[in-house]
Amino acid sequence: MVLKIINAHDAKPGTNLIIEGSVYTVKKIDISKTGKHGASKCRIELEHIVSGQKKIVAVPGHERFDVPMIDKRKGQVLSVNENRASVMDMESFETLDMEVPEELKADIGPNSNVEYWDIEGMKVIKRKI
Repeated sequence: MVLKIINAHDAKPGTNLIIEGSVYTVKKIDISKTGKHGASKCRIELEHIVSGQKKIVAVPGHERFDVPMIDKRKGQVLSVNENRASVMDMESFETLDMEVPEELKADIGPNSNVEYWDIEGMKVIKRKI
């Protein structure tokens, strides 16, 4: 579900955008002024919210982007198998199967409390609590 739609020149560092079906976080934005023969241009440096992959896009200032709804929730790890974890939501007690990020593999074990994000239906473990 899309939270809202914004113009490119309204994006700020830290804003999350949906570009080509993936969710990215704005790291830096450069906006050129309008000139005699055209509209403003925006050069946006982005980072993928899950993989950390970098991307740069250059678009007109009036280009519209979707801002995704990100639901930040708490869960308890029930079990860990290699790079997958079974996590129980602390509010609904629903059991979810999620991939454990490389940087958290050493810290996460059974009975660990974690924060996970539900990003447009994709669930990602973000940090240990």
